[in-house]
Amino acid sequence: MQVRLKTPIKEEDIRKLNIGDIVYLDGIVYTGRDEVHIHALEKAEHGEKPPVDFNRSVLYHCGPIMKKQGESWTMVAAGPTTSSRMNSLEPKFIDKFHPAAIIGKGGMSQPTIDAMAKHGAVYLAITGGAAVLAAKGVTKVHGVHWFELGMPEAIWVLETENFGPMIVGIDSHGKSLFANVDAVVKTNIDKAKKKLNIA
Repeated sequence: MQVRLKTPIKEEDIRKLNIGDIVYLDGIVYTGRDEVHIHALEKAEHGEKPPVDFNRSVLYHCGPIMKKQGESWTMVAAGPTTSSRMNSLEPKFIDKFHPAAIIGKGGMSQPTIDAMAKHGAVYLAITGGAAVLAAKGVTKVHGVHWFELGMPEAIWVLETENFGPMIVGIDSHGKSLFANVDAVVKTNIDKAKKKLNIA
């Protein structure tokens, strides 16, 4: 199935998605890597809110390259960050802020899969190494928050149009393409070891 969704995304629309579906996005997408997760969770512990509303939003694991022109920013490249970097933080982030989707590459751990199933979120895998292509789906940079964390670690507020294609790598039903591949690989390794008499 191929779908085009607009942010913020209702839970009922996320629940319709299954692993392998192709998704394109319109609307606001926020970038956020390690430091955004840490910063947002620390502020939440002190009763403070982050500068953007992550509820039913889309968070992109991305450290973009930006260029400033006058008082505005334009995006040069927007390649995905390896999402496993956020494995220790993502379940707590999802529990606290309830994003509808996480964009990244490489998949995420079982606790994150469980949190996505609980709160109605999906993981959208985007092609790594195509940073300039990904940037073409960004029509405007509305602003930046926490720039003091550094350009790649800040929250960039991006307007997107037909952003994608992305594949649903983890759905809201507890299924993961990455886990499926890992299982096949393990089975094939075991078969190969047996055939070669390797312990």
